[in-house]
Amino acid sequence: MNGNEEREARYRVVFAHTYPDVLAFAQRRSDPHRAEDVVAEAMLTAWRRIDDLPYDLGEARAWIFGIARNCLLNDDRSRRRQNAVAVRIAAAPRPADEPDAADRAADRVDLSAAWADLSESEQETLALTALDGLDSTQAGAVLGITATAYRLRLSRARRALRRRLEGAATGDAPEPEGVRS
Repeated sequence: MNGNEEREARYRVVFAHTYPDVLAFAQRRSDPHRAEDVVAEAMLTAWRRIDDLPYDLGEARAWIFGIARNCLLNDDRSRRRQNAVAVRIAAAPRPADEPDAADRAADRVDLSAAWADLSESEQETLALTALDGLDSTQAGAVLGITATAYRLRLSRARRALRRRLEGAATGDAPEPEGVRS
């Protein structure tokens, strides 16, 4: 057995030994529907860091519980950020020359629904510019990408939001990303 096969075999044993317990751990601490995603992320992290994985099964189990805990914390922070952005969108100041209150309310409902349909990445990209006021260089630094890559991501996120808003206005469902008619 070569080194890669050994590492894979070791990971399989640890995975089989820990997965049910880590899943129960995550289910007790989060939405049961999110728990599987969190555990999958934890197990992927464990695989990526296989060289740090303790050889003792008990220690490996505790190590993966720690990873799962961090994944749960990250998931929770992400959800809170999404909720905070949705609240800020709803509370954004309104220009005095907007149409009547009913039209403003309908626009806000459409925007809120369109925002909720965006991916986390699209929401974060738009929020960095529209809500946090960062330029492309600063926002790229936050995301660990170049300013050019950020501008491309921002353009795609704007396009996705626009499609969803247009779909809300016409009552059509938005076209999935990457699908062209």
